[in-house]
Amino acid sequence: MAQQPQTKTDPIDLPKPSPASAEVSANGSATARGLFQRKGPKSIWRRIGLALAVLVLLAIGTALGIDRMISASASSAIVDEINRVTPTPVALLLGTARTHQGRPNHFYRARIETAAALYHSGRVRGILVSGDNATRYYNEPIAMQKDLVALGVPPEFITLDYAGFRTLDSVVRAKKVFGIDRMLIVSQRFHAERAIFLARRFGIDASGLAAADPDAAGLMKVRAREVLARVVAVLDIMTGREPKFLGTPETVRLRNDTGQRGSA
Repeated sequence: MAQQPQTKTDPIDLPKPSPASAEVSANGSATARGLFQRKGPKSIWRRIGLALAVLVLLAIGTALGIDRMISASASSAIVDEINRVTPTPVALLLGTARTHQGRPNHFYRARIETAAALYHSGRVRGILVSGDNATRYYNEPIAMQKDLVALGVPPEFITLDYAGFRTLDSVVRAKKVFGIDRMLIVSQRFHAERAIFLARRFGIDASGLAAADPDAAGLMKVRAREVLARVVAVLDIMTGREPKFLGTPETVRLRNDTGQRGSA
């Protein structure tokens, strides 16, 4: 058999990349690395930080909006002078600590003096003192009663609410426990505004007499905390929060028109 002649196959020459295409490839790789770096951990943390900053600004804006809303809704119901008070059977005196960090609490003293002067003016017939009595060593109502008596308010016309742990508790208990549908709230203006806001949400006809704001460096700090307290007050309304403790109905002792003892 005759053998087939072998054919020599020449190798195929593949095109070599030109310098320009190599440069494009290198630039493409660099671009990909740049994109990866821009989307790396640092970029993610920057975006998280920006999102948090936006959320903080929104929270601050919301809090300030609530603060203004409560002031606008209640400020017209508060007076600064006793002679402008519309006669009301009961004054609700909101409690606070007698001392703060070992020093006299000027907020407390201003409330006590205002409530005593209000009673002596004859524009209220009794005072419901509402405060915190969380332990036997801390009793706001008893302290307030003693200081009111020292200023000439008869003890028989001072009724004590020992479960006024929060402003919400004081206001709601005034209605549900003590049967009060109309009252005058005594506290600093910023606090009275919040209390009136809450009272109206529970169907109470509430007005206020503003005790003096102390000339103290801590006033701005207290007012800043009030902004947060107002946000909590709105949340309490939205969630239907109730007082920590209600208990059985009680009677508020009132002076009648002839100066004799009566009841609400």
